Amino acid sequence: MATKRLAVITGSNKGIGYGIARVLSKSFQGDVLATARDPKRGEAAIAELKTEGHEAKFFQLDITDLESIARLANYIKTEYGGLDILVNNAGIAYKSASTAPFSEQAAVSVKCNFNGTLNVCRQLFPLLRPHARVVNLSSMTSVNALHHCSNSLQQQFTDPKITMPQLEKLMDQFIKDTADGVHESNGWPSTAYGVSKIGVSVMSFILQRELDQQGKEDIVVNACCPGYVDTDMTSHKGPKTIDQGADTPAYLALLPPDITTPRGEYVTERKVEPWI
Repeated sequence: MATKRLAVITGSNKGIGYGIARVLSKSFQGDVLATARDPKRGEAAIAELKTEGHEAKFFQLDITDLESIARLANYIKTEYGGLDILVNNAGIAYKSASTAPFSEQAAVSVKCNFNGTLNVCRQLFPLLRPHARVVNLSSMTSVNALHHCSNSLQQQFTDPKITMPQLEKLMDQFIKDTADGVHESNGWPSTAYGVSKIGVSVMSFILQRELDQQGKEDIVVNACCPGYVDTDMTSHKGPKTIDQGADTPAYLALLPPDITTPRGEYVTERKVEPWI
């Protein structure tokens, strides 16, 4: 069985994901596997990295497709026997000018950003080796969205004992409430992206708790905000470069063994931040 170390970054053909791939290609002692939905764009990103003197491999991945995730899991198991770094960067955001119904934005955003990330974790976590690091890219909008939730929803999302089924139920309720046109009266903010990223943040806290309960050896999960970055997703309005946006996620991916903090936290600018 191959034992070469492996880092996987989802959604890494451009933007912050590309920046993370660039950092890990320089700093991680092992192979870097960059993924993207579009093989042509993914291979082009690998070629661009190579022109900069960085080596990475490409694997096609659509995080909204369970079979696609399963193919990645099988490849990792067969070729590497395990996984050392997982950066869940892939995600979507509707533009503020989008004319798509809010119910559609809610369903699509949650399916990709929350359910897609959770499904990647569920299929790849069995492959995590001791001292593995998992980084889930959340957003400052998750904090803002949480502050605009009703007190009842805030209490549920910040309950230190919240379970994954309870979190999934809340995210499903958001989708249902938007479809029924009652999300605001039921205490939800009108930001599909923000609510989906609440899910990513809380998911990260739960995953760390579950790993600890299972007695896993020094596997660390953190959520982070990369900041407001100049990318297609922000319509290039962010002041940060992709390298600046990649800094905190890469820092978390490369945390040394037996770190006590940050661990199961929400991190921005390399600092643990209160999430409420």
